[in-house]
Amino acid sequence: MTRLKIGLLAPVAHRTPPDGYGPWELVVANLAEGLIELGHDVVVFATADSRPAGTLSAVVPGPLSRRADLPARPYELMHIGHALQEADARGLDILHNHFNYLPLPFAALTRTPLITTLHGAALLEADSRTAFRHFARLPYVSISYAERAGAPELHYVANVYNGIRFKDFTPTERPGEPLVFLGRVGAAKGTDIAVEVARRAGRKLIIAGPVPEVERDFFEARIRPQIDGRTVEYVGEVGPRERDRLLGDACALLHLIRAPEPFGLVMVEAQACGTPVIGFRRGSVPEIVEDGVTGFVVETADEAVIAVERAARLDRRTIRARAEARFSYRTMAEGYVAAYRAVLDNPALWPK
Repeated sequence: MTRLKIGLLAPVAHRTPPDGYGPWELVVANLAEGLIELGHDVVVFATADSRPAGTLSAVVPGPLSRRADLPARPYELMHIGHALQEADARGLDILHNHFNYLPLPFAALTRTPLITTLHGAALLEADSRTAFRHFARLPYVSISYAERAGAPELHYVANVYNGIRFKDFTPTERPGEPLVFLGRVGAAKGTDIAVEVARRAGRKLIIAGPVPEVERDFFEARIRPQIDGRTVEYVGEVGPRERDRLLGDACALLHLIRAPEPFGLVMVEAQACGTPVIGFRRGSVPEIVEDGVTGFVVETADEAVIAVERAARLDRRTIRARAEARFSYRTMAEGYVAAYRAVLDNPALWPK
């Protein structure tokens, strides 16, 4: 098998891997590790404080989400320009874009083939769809088949599910008592529905995750009044260790989203702990949750309440095993190598 020289262009809102929130950056870090284990050379373009496997190349001093002194758009563009220039200078075989549509207008300025993972942007963001459609002939990878509904006309070369490092998650064989909501707190994520379901199921709900500024009014009006520390507890954004503990100690993860979601990494993280997922049948949920095996795919809050007690009876060892077979970072890396080779074998997909 030919050894590839691969560049991974990460976002710069967070470090790679993140020390808290940062799902795209986490995928890049996991992918870098998997590619190296498969015998490939990897250069990761990320923030200067990042610690990925492989070689780090950076011009952005730190995460833009935490550095008010760094103007975001200039540093984003410098980051992209640096990656494109370095891809050619280092003789990379392919540059893998995880930075939304921003690098696409500059793809023709590099000799290095560019492949883009959508990460949900084409499904959820109208502005991103406009750019992707303008560059529809470039090669794309979806992270679920549900994601493709946002822009079915793009040139998809593969569907590759996000993968995680299962050694970072502790499997538990007995269900805990509380239910958990983990992710960005907001209306689209259904945090208020999770509160309702937990209350009706007679179980405590632990909410973990950041509150985006655009969701601040929602949080103050719909969530904060419910927080009493006894039936509903809010613990804020959590790091890897606390995330592992919260998910492992839970009866189930509630993923009752209102908007279609392209993947939902937290569903895999919960399954890695052996914890079942209860999710609405929207977006990628039916692809990630095996109904009756690793959780339950439901249509309504009423069905979610009933599913809570059923979830407590699922075999947590089976949940972990099924997730590991489908969503490991090694499986993800193998899928991307196949996608890279599909692009490299088709010069018509290379920058013009």
